[in-house]
Amino acid sequence: MNNRVSKLLGVEYPIIQAGMVWASGWRLCSAVSNAGALGVIGSGSMYPHILEENIIKCKAATNKPFAVNIPILYSDIEHHLEIVFRHKIKIVITSAGNPGLYTPALKGHGITVIHVVSSKKFAEKAERAGCDAVIAEGFEAGGHNGREETTSMILIPLVASAVSIPVIAAGGIATGRQMLAAMVLGAEGVQIGSRFVASEEASSHFNFKNAVIHSAEGDTVLTLKELAPVRIMKNRFYNDIVKAVQNGASVEELTKLLGKGRAKKGMFEGDLDQGELEIGQVSALIKDIKPAADIVREIWLQFNEALENPLK
Repeated sequence: MNNRVSKLLGVEYPIIQAGMVWASGWRLCSAVSNAGALGVIGSGSMYPHILEENIIKCKAATNKPFAVNIPILYSDIEHHLEIVFRHKIKIVITSAGNPGLYTPALKGHGITVIHVVSSKKFAEKAERAGCDAVIAEGFEAGGHNGREETTSMILIPLVASAVSIPVIAAGGIATGRQMLAAMVLGAEGVQIGSRFVASEEASSHFNFKNAVIHSAEGDTVLTLKELAPVRIMKNRFYNDIVKAVQNGASVEELTKLLGKGRAKKGMFEGDLDQGELEIGQVSALIKDIKPAADIVREIWLQFNEALENPLK
């Protein structure tokens, strides 16, 4: 598809694989890019030397465009940026913070900058900061979310009407038909996370992948709003959060309960009871684990079939 997003990214399909923590390493990133979409290395769960290792391996595995996702609130962001600059990364997706802080420096190195937003206000702020595009992420998405709890059905047209830069839709998208719906609402591309968690190349633990494909409607919930809203799968850890909140736990007590490494324990090490399992509502539609290239081809085929016959 020859639209502003595919032109901006230099890809065949306007599909971006999200930079999910503990899932988006070089294997997944290179596989998605080789399939014609945009692969993304998720740096949010990586020490600087691990990020550098992933970039080097990804460059060896693909000659296609790929991106690095950098959460702005990450404590080691300065080291991550230094690595991105040194390895001449062409595309960076920023999230979880003020885009005005680092966009000028990224643009100064000739990098295409895309920022993840959860509201019209933040989309306008990203455009003013000089971002080349925004990812409008509805609250159906897995992982950290906006406090507004705006659904993709509302957020996409709100953002598309507010900015002149390309809008990429995210949150609740795993099929080509959903991709078409997002583009009818004003998006020019999509970012997809949960579907790629259930891929062979994702670095997430098999236990987590297996839990995703066996999940059902209502198995995820937006929680920890007292700290930072996050959508996770219901499990024993989530039940502990509910009990703590019911008992009047303070922010400090909730932070202690969350502890350190809870996401790694769940998504990377496979502890389905005590780990934090970040995944989107759309997991209820995902029923198999397959190669990332097959996922890209399936989504694109579904998109074109829906485009030809939207009422089927």
